[in-house]
Amino acid sequence: MSADEEIFPFIPDPPDGTPWRAPAALEERLYELARRNDAGDDRAAYEYLRVISAEGLYRPVPLAGARQDAPVFVATPADGRRIVQAYTAGVLPRPHPEVAYEFVTLGDLGMLWPDDVDVLVVNAATPCEASFLSDEEEREIWAELRDELFRPGELCDRVETRRTGAPEGEAMLRGLACGAHLCYANGDAWNTLDWHGAGYSGEVRRLAEAWGIDDRDDWSGTQERLLAGEVSPWLWQFTLDGRNWLVREAGQADPALWRDSVEETVRRHVDEDVDALVKGLRDLVGQIMRYEARFRADGLLPPGGYVRSVAAWDLGRATMVARWGRGARYASEAEMRDAIERAGRSAQTVYGSWAEFSAGYVLGRCLHFDEETFGEWYTDVLAAHRVLMSHPESPWLSVSLP
Repeated sequence: MSADEEIFPFIPDPPDGTPWRAPAALEERLYELARRNDAGDDRAAYEYLRVISAEGLYRPVPLAGARQDAPVFVATPADGRRIVQAYTAGVLPRPHPEVAYEFVTLGDLGMLWPDDVDVLVVNAATPCEASFLSDEEEREIWAELRDELFRPGELCDRVETRRTGAPEGEAMLRGLACGAHLCYANGDAWNTLDWHGAGYSGEVRRLAEAWGIDDRDDWSGTQERLLAGEVSPWLWQFTLDGRNWLVREAGQADPALWRDSVEETVRRHVDEDVDALVKGLRDLVGQIMRYEARFRADGLLPPGGYVRSVAAWDLGRATMVARWGRGARYASEAEMRDAIERAGRSAQTVYGSWAEFSAGYVLGRCLHFDEETFGEWYTDVLAAHRVLMSHPESPWLSVSLP
């Protein structure tokens, strides 16, 4: 591995008597436990192990040939020990051209353990560093803790915010905030550009399985289509724009007039198979109205409110595909930054509030997946909306959209 100082985290201890401002709540908790352990609290080390068993860790591997079961990297500090280093998400450095970080549970790390290594160091060279003996008996405890505590679903559906190391500049933060729904669903920090997500292999797999993205060209093409609003079917926005025009012209949009308007417009511009398209568009008007009625009943829209645009569905995903692409090394840091800022600028031109953005995102998601079942594709994102509109660390309470 390169000796580049950005491969491994380095966070100096705070000056004597100064509290450490940890990057996130997890590292703050580990810092407290590390200090208790230093003070002679015999229970603190075990509690530290329980925390990292529930949350998981990231381990460095050479980018060339990186995979989740790659051999564990062994370091040799100046004191001559052979150690394995692993880290929590909040202290990770920005992605490096030669080194990746793979997500691993503590128990699974024990199963990959190399011979003749006796020490695990968690969060080395940071104020929340802790060391653990790693003989066979200890590793059996790690496996037991994994089985007891690691529940991937419990790492999701939460607001995660970086307290340090977050980018500055409202334009960038606005773009990052466009991904709030997906960050919440995945339990990822919304305001970091040092993106590792599900670990290198996890990000590669996510893009391949969910998006059909297997290389840089795939990523670039999909990213541009999302930013241009060309991934969602054109007829969704076409139908909404028909109502938007009626509201501007007449102050309201009677459902019958709305259906007639989209039919007349499409008949003027489409020659082939127009009858089937017209039927689909007229049905779509009814589907949108039924969703909006439910949105109003659930507080996602205000009384009398409606969705003007589903652009948020593509823009919210665009800002995340930018980050996932960076984690998979398909995107450069500059490309990721540019895509995120562009998503934020587009959202700002379309929506007047995050509540309006969220309603557009939810409608797009429902039209894509839900098929009017009002099942988990709707209820999960409704729950996320409610949290994101009220949680004190929500990006939507931190960054303005208009």
